[in-house]
Amino acid sequence: MTTITKKLNLLLFVLFSFFSTAGFSPIVSDTKGVLPNFWVFYNPIQNGDASLVRGVYVQNVLALPIVQQPADNPYYVSNHDREVTQFSTAAQYGNIGLLAHNNLSGKSFSQLAVGQEVNVMYGDGRVEKFIVSAVLHFQALQPESQQSFFLNLDTSETLTAKEMFNRVYMGGHHLTFQTCIKANGNMSWGRLFVVATPKLQ
Repeated sequence: MTTITKKLNLLLFVLFSFFSTAGFSPIVSDTKGVLPNFWVFYNPIQNGDASLVRGVYVQNVLALPIVQQPADNPYYVSNHDREVTQFSTAAQYGNIGLLAHNNLSGKSFSQLAVGQEVNVMYGDGRVEKFIVSAVLHFQALQPESQQSFFLNLDTSETLTAKEMFNRVYMGGHHLTFQTCIKANGNMSWGRLFVVATPKLQ
């Protein structure tokens, strides 16, 4: 199997398979529904590792630690609420992909809007700032098929899975949140991507 084929298979798995887990409570704040302020969230997640993204914070929307996919399990997405998973394939292209189930932390992704500031924290305390530049909604035309095409619900454009991956994960350095859209009783009916580009200093 070629490297390109392996990467495409991984992409298809991520796009179609990791959102099927159900049965968890969609809480992304404390027990009273209040998000911690930036500094309360920031300090505990540092571990001294400058190479690891450790947390993502958007004021009044989300404050989530970031976990890594195990080296031997590139399909892993956390089944724990209040955390997101870094997509290792996106990292290979120099970008940050954050994955979450839509009934867990991914539920907060739908509250993100163009113009909001996103703070990504590294293990050494560095903070990288992004600005949400696009919110993309897709319907999976064959939700259970790995060969599904995707309909852009905002523009009516139809893309293949590979074209959609290139659209949201390739290109200049950026951050992409990804989760599913639930509709008609189907947890995997569609896909939500929120793209954020580096904030100009």
